[in-house]
Amino acid sequence: MRIAIVGGGLAGALLALRLRQTGRRIVVDLYAGDRPRGADATGASGGIVRGFETGAEACRLATASLVELHRSATLRQWAGYREVGSAYLLRPGTDPGPSVDAVNRSLPGAAEVRPAGGSPFRDLPAGTLAVVERRAGYISPARLRDAVLRWLTATGSRIAPVPVAEVSPLPSVRLATGRTLLYDAVVVAAGPWTPRLLAASDLADPDLRTKQIQYSIVRTGPALGAFHDDTTGLYGRPAGDGEFLLGLPADRWDVDPAAVTADPALPDAVVACARRRLGVDGGAVVRTVVSADCYHDRPGLALRPVLPWAPLYTFTGGSGGAAKSALAASREAAQDLMLAPEPSLIGAT
Repeated sequence: MRIAIVGGGLAGALLALRLRQTGRRIVVDLYAGDRPRGADATGASGGIVRGFETGAEACRLATASLVELHRSATLRQWAGYREVGSAYLLRPGTDPGPSVDAVNRSLPGAAEVRPAGGSPFRDLPAGTLAVVERRAGYISPARLRDAVLRWLTATGSRIAPVPVAEVSPLPSVRLATGRTLLYDAVVVAAGPWTPRLLAASDLADPDLRTKQIQYSIVRTGPALGAFHDDTTGLYGRPAGDGEFLLGLPADRWDVDPAAVTADPALPDAVVACARRRLGVDGGAVVRTVVSADCYHDRPGLALRPVLPWAPLYTFTGGSGGAAKSALAASREAAQDLMLAPEPSLIGAT
């Protein structure tokens, strides 16, 4: 079986790894493009990993990924994992019970619910609860991606730094050089470049959109591990050497992933929010990181058919948070590809 994966980010690399680990006779060609790796969403990702999510499906994938990370010394080394703990502040009225129970079934005693009042958080809405996870932390998605690509190269997969101009339901890929290659299945895992590639192939998906992601590294930060404040959107984690990563959601949609520019007002908003919620001024902004990612109308990194009758898929839509779920999502995507029925070519062109 010959499978092409378009995209050299974390999602595409992990999917290729999973396919090679199925034990089936599979040839995987990974088209990584010619863009600098550090300029993509994988290179920009803050890499926070935890099990708790308010949605059941997101929590299931995040928890399964965290469990695999804890069970594999190789993955922890590849990813540069740091266990610093996590606090997730909930919007008042949110019931964390089912998700906390799901985390604790897989990682006994890892998560608990506490009142969120008191240090280091302040000025919270009345009744705010926090889910505290002691087994959470952060990884380097770029470091994990690079380690996986090295493993793929060493075990015989082809990593081609060649841009793909079009894909088709045959399925096939047409390279920027003009060459067309046929496969048994094609998966577009190109992150924020996925909508553009589909549109260029006359296969536009209105459920996929690009959105800017941006955060700042500040010189001093709060004395805590990773956190997410659902009441404001503020998130952060230690960044090493006395620095701290702090961010707020950006509001720039449908951006060109090749030409994103920093929102100059957002770093000031981040520092002001941190001052109000955490009682720290954040110190000087050392640098601001900006990139873009792909968002799906039904959020989550998942394998989705482009057309119901063709073995052509997308594997994207992680909405800026795929680092938490990529391990489990890639394993399930590989399984789905292996179980996919033979497509009917009725209506194919």
